[in-house]
This record gives sequence, structure tokens and C-alpha cells, in this order.
Amino acid sequence: MARSTLGPELLTIIAARFKVLSEPARLALLNAMRTGERTVTDLVGETGLGQANVSKHLQLLHTHGFVRRRKNGLFTYYAVADRDVFKLCDAMCGHLESEAAARRKLAAAS
Repeated sequence: MARSTLGPELLTIIAARFKVLSEPARLALLNAMRTGERTVTDLVGETGLGQANVSKHLQLLHTHGFVRRRKNGLFTYYAVADRDVFKLCDAMCGHLESEAAARRKLAAAS
């Protein structure tokens, strides 16, 4: 259900969540977890980011509710908490792809 007016408190919360998603490294981590749980070691290997960097970004993603974690022995497994975040990413990717195709078409016509 769409809201006609968003209050200042809700706008602040929304802005904070978008700010978390504005970092390419965090988007790479979410993308790596698209197919399921990952450990920090898995994410380091898949993204090429350093271990400390991955841990820092995962903590922020967890704090803002984008990922969940579970301990199993010595390992902590991370997963996307709400897959709806991919709807937002996919919508933006679709928009960017359409924009790029329109630019290519204009360039070809020139």
C-alpha cells in the first residue's frame, strides 16, 4: 500500500537504509549471498575484499537488518534477512540497463 505522505521520522529511517546500500562492497556481499548462506571466508573469496573489511560491512548490514547470522561451532554463517532487498536492486539494474540501451541506440543513430 503506497503512502501519500511520509513523516520525517520514516524518511530518516529510509535514508539510513539507502545509505547502507550505497556502498559497492556491501552490495557485492549481498549479491554473493543471493544463493544462500556464506561464511566470512566464503565472502572474502567471492568478493576479493579483505577479511576485516568484510566483517565490518557484515556488521553494518546486520545492524540495519539486511543480513542475519547464525553460529555453528567455530563458524558464523551470514544470509540475506529479507530477500525483498533484491527487488530494489533488480529494479535499479533494470532501469540502468534500459538507460544504457537507449544511449547505445542514440549513439548508433548519430
